[in-house]
Amino acid sequence: MSFPNAGGRPNYSGNFIPEIWSGKLIENFYDATVLAAISNTAYEGEIRQHGDTVNIRTTPEITIKTYVKGQTLSVENPDKPKLQLIIDKGEYFACIEDDVDKVQSDINLMDQWSKDASERMKIKIDQRVLTDILPDISADNKGATAGRISNDIDLGTTGSALAIDKTNVIDLIVDMGTVLDEANAPEGDRFLVIPAKMAGYIKRSDLKDASLTGDSMTPLRNGRLGMIDRFTIYVSHNLNVSSGKFSVIGGHKMGFTFASQMTNMETIRSETTFGNIIRGLQVYGYKVVKPEALTQAVITL
Repeated sequence: MSFPNAGGRPNYSGNFIPEIWSGKLIENFYDATVLAAISNTAYEGEIRQHGDTVNIRTTPEITIKTYVKGQTLSVENPDKPKLQLIIDKGEYFACIEDDVDKVQSDINLMDQWSKDASERMKIKIDQRVLTDILPDISADNKGATAGRISNDIDLGTTGSALAIDKTNVIDLIVDMGTVLDEANAPEGDRFLVIPAKMAGYIKRSDLKDASLTGDSMTPLRNGRLGMIDRFTIYVSHNLNVSSGKFSVIGGHKMGFTFASQMTNMETIRSETTFGNIIRGLQVYGYKVVKPEALTQAVITL
């Protein structure tokens, strides 16, 4: 676009080609995000600002003792352990809508940028959380000797990942379910987060199609595929990948808690140029609260 010079005449030389700014915008594609579907988010309403701490009460374990007629009872004071969810992480965005761009287009750029920033925040947070919780998963529920009772279920390790294809993909899902069964994890609200290629193997396996899993619901924005062996299956590109090895995560929603809140969203006038700045801050925290309610498999595809 050319602007008039001091004499009021267009400031250009040679052939002048006028520019047209389209009123249409090509939208971005986003990775599906799953945290809200697979975690306990009950504490989100209790956070207010970056650095807050949420104290989580847990149920004590009561000791059952054998009774002999006439004996003096031994009374215990059950320990009531307390967990702390620290809201100590944050992500932000800040961008400027130049007044010139605003004049040249009838697109509400700031609304579009806010939407894009929100989606990309969720993707980044998914990637971070789905990696950070891995070390805290119970040792009984991962590795080459998984299973609290059997100790012989191979879920793969970083040094010896399981090679998964359409012939054994269902076996892996069943094995992860068995590991959770041995850990006494509830059967309802179980989830499994898998990479897209593994989902393709499921569709080409003996199940053939997600519609055969008993879940007739249309896949949602969070990547929901269907249900297999009590797991609601979610497809995500945000799982941890290292040297071609994927960390597949399964479990029950009570396994870890996640709390997030957009604490600041504001528009201010730029002091250094002609335009409006839009910026936002999202704070969050997460913690594995029941390691035995989660399971991990390390696979190659």
